[in-house]
Amino acid sequence: MKTPLILDIKGNSLDDGHGIRTVIFLKGCSMRCCWCHNPESQAPEAELSVSPKDCIGCGDCRAVCPTGAASPGHVDREACQKCFRCAQVCPARAYRIMGQERAMEEIVERCLSDKAFYDASGGGVTLSGGEPALYPDWCAALAEQLRAKGIFVLLETAGNVPYDALSQMLPPLDAVYYDIKLMDPVLHRRYCGADNGRILDNFRKLRQDAAEGRVALLPRTPLIPGVTDTEENLAAIAEFYRENGVRRCELLPYNPTWTGKAAALGREVPYELQRHTTPQDGEKLRRCREIFLRAGIEC
Repeated sequence: MKTPLILDIKGNSLDDGHGIRTVIFLKGCSMRCCWCHNPESQAPEAELSVSPKDCIGCGDCRAVCPTGAASPGHVDREACQKCFRCAQVCPARAYRIMGQERAMEEIVERCLSDKAFYDASGGGVTLSGGEPALYPDWCAALAEQLRAKGIFVLLETAGNVPYDALSQMLPPLDAVYYDIKLMDPVLHRRYCGADNGRILDNFRKLRQDAAEGRVALLPRTPLIPGVTDTEENLAAIAEFYRENGVRRCELLPYNPTWTGKAAALGREVPYELQRHTTPQDGEKLRRCREIFLRAGIEC
């Protein structure tokens, strides 16, 4: 069984499914969306995040770094050997390790500690990332244990995996949130780092599974300014949904906080997205929703 590194286990979440949820963020993704809300989840291996604004200038990082790469609030990425000693001694957590091993038993116990909140709110556990479907055996095993405890389990996926991986995960899952971002394959490759052919084919198959009652399915589209929130793209997505019998979807307003996360990993923000620092306003969201409503799709 291929075991993922765990980026975070976030309790008391209201943003990744209905009710109060515990979200398990896995590292590793088969896409490279340039606006990724969790850029620290893309690479499967552990990474070093550095936040200069949190640095207190104590110099502990410099004292333990074997290559001289670390200094207060800064790291030379080329010289860094990812020994993570700086993160282990940083009192202010300006240096942080992104991704750690966690035993499945520990994760189950962590989720069970919030079960009273799930039961009261209709919530549960969400598997997110990254791309959880890169680890189908591990996710299925975890979901089975959670379901056995009466916990609702939801998968968030971009669908860019072999369908067999998705299919084998379905039995212990209650619901799947499936991202459809761009319909134009050229733009999809440009902005997401992968073709969208498999993603659309997988959605058609998963839609059939949902129609047969194997799992609940909710398609979602992140609204990225000037990229995915154009009328042309949203109209194409709405038509795709209509053709596949979708009656409800979710639109996700732009969240610009990812830019700070990318900078902490030493990554550049694409130029065309640098000027977008706020979510869409109410009027823009209304116009986006109208495109789907005209196609008979609630959102």
